[in-house]
Amino acid sequence: MAQLDDKGLAVPDPQNESDMDDEDLSPSLMYSLRKSLRRFVSFAVDVVYDKAEGRWATLFGAFLLVLSYPYAGIARAKLWLYRNRILRDAHLGCMVIVVGNLTMGGTGKTPVVERLARVLQQRGRKVGILSRGYKSKKEPLLHKAWRELTHKDAAPPKVVSDGKNVLLSSLEAGDEPYMLAKNLPGVCVVVDKDRVKAGHYAVKHFGVDTLILDDGFQYYRLKDHLQVLLVDKNNPFGNGHLIPRGILREPVEHLRRASYIFLTKSDGVPDPALVEKINQYRPGTELIECTHRPQHLREVFGEKELPLSYLKGRRVACLSAIAVPESFEKFVAEHGAYIVSKSRFLDHHRFDQDELGEVFEDALENRAEFIVTTEKDAVRIDPSVHSPLPMYFLRVEIKILSGVADFDEAVSRICRD
Repeated sequence: MAQLDDKGLAVPDPQNESDMDDEDLSPSLMYSLRKSLRRFVSFAVDVVYDKAEGRWATLFGAFLLVLSYPYAGIARAKLWLYRNRILRDAHLGCMVIVVGNLTMGGTGKTPVVERLARVLQQRGRKVGILSRGYKSKKEPLLHKAWRELTHKDAAPPKVVSDGKNVLLSSLEAGDEPYMLAKNLPGVCVVVDKDRVKAGHYAVKHFGVDTLILDDGFQYYRLKDHLQVLLVDKNNPFGNGHLIPRGILREPVEHLRRASYIFLTKSDGVPDPALVEKINQYRPGTELIECTHRPQHLREVFGEKELPLSYLKGRRVACLSAIAVPESFEKFVAEHGAYIVSKSRFLDHHRFDQDELGEVFEDALENRAEFIVTTEKDAVRIDPSVHSPLPMYFLRVEIKILSGVADFDEAVSRICRD
């Protein structure tokens, strides 16, 4: 039977050492190293999120705290250099909207970007999305070195969607850009670490008049018009420390740069302490609260859709590789499913055949009727994989709970420019 380790990660059982011959030694050693590395990374993540306890967690936390001070200095210095025009930002001649957050992952950015792009498109804007393509396949090092040696121009940005067709896979594009391209026909999606270059490309080749910079709150090189900051209401600023001791990418006071602040994953219950904290640095801002609502189940390798009521009373196996798997599993359980198996991997993990085999085995042995995953994880599952059970992903969309006038005002302001 497949096992979950103490961090909730799916791991296969090691081979019996007495049955191994010399040819098995190297694969066994590689497996042990991978398992040890995965355990260490999982432990480090638990320390960052203050989920780990004990002497080793305390010592490692103190070590990370020391490293977070120079990181904070660099973050502050970078903003100061751009504010004082020592480093210059670039203008693209069109509207640029930044959607981002102060923390690492888990704020629910992609549904917000999708909704904003769709509304802008409906109001007549020609929309493009720029992304760095986190965890996407990079240009081979030898190709890059040869291009630089021969003084050839830099490689063009990756076009995930030209507005008509999705042109790249999730492996080539990255999870979120691929999802956005698939869900937003008529919107071009361009990926490059240099988003100034990607922006110029989108304006020149696709005639966009509005660019949405996905996960760009820390990207100062591109001159923006509006900054939409997302704050996870359940875990707004972590433990208050910057990376690597905490989840903050920059100090909390930098939220004063935001034009609009969305409180994501909200339950609609007021949180005066959080509002006071935000008003300390961004006084008078009216917050827009939103929640991420499951809409339906959809086949991972097909078009079949099922209502959420299909979950009620069913034995379900959950598979996820996201920053906050608990929120996904909570969605599934709240709709009446019995979760009999949980396979959790680190955020953005790309599953291999052996790992998925263990997930399937565990699901079968726990008599699961089907497997449920997230939309972001579904795009990372190789279509050639044969699953012995039906596989569905949970389609989630954003719903505004309060501050609707502010959201409409933001979109109207963009459309006027």
